[in-house]
Amino acid sequence: MCVVVGIVIGVGIFRAPSLVAAMTPTPTLMLAAWVLGGLLCFCGALTYAELAAAYPRVGGEYVYLERSFGGAVSFLFVWARMTVIQTGTIAATAYVFGDYMVRLVPVGDAGSLIWAVAATMALTATNVVGLKTGKWTQNVLTAVKVAGVLAIAVVGFTFARAAEAPQAAPAAAGDGPGLAGFGLAMIFVLYTFGGWNEAAYVAGELKKPSRNTLWLLVGSIALLTVVYVAVNVAYLHVLGFDAMGKTSAVAADAITKVFGPAGGAAVSVLVAISALGAMNGCIFTGARSICGLGEDHRLFRALGRWSRRFGTPAAAILVQSAIAVVLILLPGLGGGLRERLGSGFEEAVTYTAPAFWAFFLLTGVAVFVLRVKEPDVERPFRVPLYPVTVVVFCGMCAWMLYRSLDYRALGAVVGVAVLLAGVPVYLVSRRKAKRAEYGET
Repeated sequence: MCVVVGIVIGVGIFRAPSLVAAMTPTPTLMLAAWVLGGLLCFCGALTYAELAAAYPRVGGEYVYLERSFGGAVSFLFVWARMTVIQTGTIAATAYVFGDYMVRLVPVGDAGSLIWAVAATMALTATNVVGLKTGKWTQNVLTAVKVAGVLAIAVVGFTFARAAEAPQAAPAAAGDGPGLAGFGLAMIFVLYTFGGWNEAAYVAGELKKPSRNTLWLLVGSIALLTVVYVAVNVAYLHVLGFDAMGKTSAVAADAITKVFGPAGGAAVSVLVAISALGAMNGCIFTGARSICGLGEDHRLFRALGRWSRRFGTPAAAILVQSAIAVVLILLPGLGGGLRERLGSGFEEAVTYTAPAFWAFFLLTGVAVFVLRVKEPDVERPFRVPLYPVTVVVFCGMCAWMLYRSLDYRALGAVVGVAVLLAGVPVYLVSRRKAKRAEYGET
């Protein structure tokens, strides 16, 4: 449970709550979105747990999709991780880092952008030369992050009266974003819950998985939901609903209101450390996925090579970070483009969302497909209340896919276009592999 919670709690809880507040018409619906997010993720975690227990190979979704739908879909999944999902996550996290760093060290109007790019380049260089944070450092960073989130919640509940936060006026009929915004808000809620699927990988390693997996999933998702709701209530108590929806650094603003500038600076440091740790993890693991693509497909052979000097997949790291930097820079290329894409964190999340939810949906469908195609495979853990639980998860993914496509036309189209660009790339790669095989034969 500690491993799963440590993975899931990232930088999203320091940025997404303000967007969720801006997209929901009342505080009650805002909090309901976070509770619903926990329930939906629980259904998804149960779905993933069956796949992880039945196919405990390294690779996760890549393995499930390949066995269910073939090599083309599994290739597109890795392609999406390289060009959309993982790189978009790096960009989103970098923007959170930038939004909080400008509160500590302002560097002009484009401060968030500058800090985001600088952090990405610095961590890229660190990973290329092989410098890695030790296990004890990673544990300390995780402990600081979780303790900081809980401390924010405690401060919000304890000192809300002292801060004399104004209460938000009830929304008048027809005012505010309306119920339509609720679906959009769920994009950011579920992004903040992102990483719960790692619980399935842990579940595959458990002793007596049929019994212990359920405890792991119930405990992890329940704890995350309680923490997230508590933090949002704290933000609401301190800032009020209206102010909460207008800030880009909700945690720092809340603590500043209670303790003054020193408290806000402390939170900014906390978020910056958390963001750097999350970015480093994304760069490290994402590059290994790209490296695997180079090992499996001749067309990408260069990406599968490791640096003899540094002992790292340098080419994969550089390609991944170059794509992430492009995503970071896009909103700054002009006012018109920024208007269509959104800016910073919002733009990066909406760019990744269609591909992210499309492959989540296919993974859910894989449970049905594999039960038919491979009925004799041992399944130490089976989804409770099958097929209802899996149908709920697939329905959530389908709805989120639709809402993510409907949210930002240009950003969603760009993400889908980049994903579909992988189709001709796969065809070329397969043809090259067949020619090589024929030549060897």
